[in-house]
Amino acid sequence: MQQKMNYINQLWNDSITPTLMEYIKIPNKSPQFDKDWRQHGYMDQAVALIANWCKQHAVDNMKLEVIKLEDRTPVIFIDIPGSNDDTILLYGHLDKQPEMTGWDSDLHPWKPVLRGDRLYGRGSADDGYAAFASLAAIKSLRDQQIPHARCVILIEACEESGSLDLPFYIDALESRIGKPSLVICLDSGCGNYEQLWVTTSLRGLVGGTLSIDVLKQGVHSGSGSGIVPSCFRILRQLITRIENEMTGDIILQDLHVDIPAQRIHQAEHAATVLGKSVFEDLPFLPSVQPESTSVSELILRRTWKPALSVIGIDGMPAIENAGNVTLPSLSVKLSMRLPPTCSADKAAESLKTILEKNPPNQAKVRYEISDCGSGWNAPAEQPWLAESVKHASRDFFGKEAVYLGEGGSIPFMGMLGKKFPQAQFLITGVLGPESNAHGPNEFLHIPTGKKLTACVAQVIADHFRR
Repeated sequence: MQQKMNYINQLWNDSITPTLMEYIKIPNKSPQFDKDWRQHGYMDQAVALIANWCKQHAVDNMKLEVIKLEDRTPVIFIDIPGSNDDTILLYGHLDKQPEMTGWDSDLHPWKPVLRGDRLYGRGSADDGYAAFASLAAIKSLRDQQIPHARCVILIEACEESGSLDLPFYIDALESRIGKPSLVICLDSGCGNYEQLWVTTSLRGLVGGTLSIDVLKQGVHSGSGSGIVPSCFRILRQLITRIENEMTGDIILQDLHVDIPAQRIHQAEHAATVLGKSVFEDLPFLPSVQPESTSVSELILRRTWKPALSVIGIDGMPAIENAGNVTLPSLSVKLSMRLPPTCSADKAAESLKTILEKNPPNQAKVRYEISDCGSGWNAPAEQPWLAESVKHASRDFFGKEAVYLGEGGSIPFMGMLGKKFPQAQFLITGVLGPESNAHGPNEFLHIPTGKKLTACVAQVIADHFRR
């Protein structure tokens, strides 16, 4: 165990962390946030950086290929022979979220800053480290001559845009991937940095733009107000059709599911481990309260219940440019998180129907869906995997593993769950308290990255021994 940890620590210190710092410098935003990604070339730079590192640290007989289907983002495909014909698929992504505002004055999305155990910069934890950690885990086994199954590492470049290109690659590479009996994904979160966290479920997502039009053009509010229905008031009425404005509860029943008893039990256990850190680790302003006083209820609200966020708005002038005008139109981007087992297609249809039906004042209302993906609920763990995860967490973190659903989405997991229904899944990651993926001041907690790498290596070894 110590030999494995020493090897991984050295590789992270000497090579992985410095390369991640170079990766942070590349503004390779996902295609949804950079329509000209091909012309800018940043995605190709990131692919080249990671692919070259993997080539420099290749194990015997490893094959690496950068594959580019026409009009698609590229993928890195690595095939590592094993000591038997079984297959493990390891997954991560290299595209990034946009900059976001609010970074501390001494931090920047595209400038790496190493501060103690934390490496700040966009994309390091979400999840540029995945390719390096995956190969490092396998290298550590090879260093100790520990046998393992064939490993396929797949790194995509479109995850932050909903993995729109990935189904085409899964189909194109199906025969080369084979039928994995274990899938390992390093794109998830952790409740703290003290133990291994295993993701048991992921929420689905329906994203769309709700547009409201009442006038051909804006008019003086002295003439229009009191006669022209307010776009903002119509927006309030429409949102009230799907959300309880007092509690935030979603009232549209098509968006709810029965929560499995096992997931409720796991949420209660996670609540005892995390306590109030579930909300105290979020940057609440003083005196602001969370939506429940029950920690286990907050966990379920984040993982197994639908929730609405308004994430963008057009048609409202900035305050400095706001004249006394009755607005002619308004558009908002709605993000609806769905329970893991809720059908995203059914939810999207239900949302579109209720938002567009009988609009107030017969305003012109349109709801255009831009993102639609169902969630994922992990299959029951086989005993060998449960034991492996338990011992790996004890050996490398010093505490037992904890099982917890995640509030975000990884479309690839639902895709693979359907493609390989017999596979076991280990979904984990380094996105813990304050790491703030998608927001300002994102960081990678390096000790967790190292220990997680060792845990992955242990699970790969135990998979072979099973």
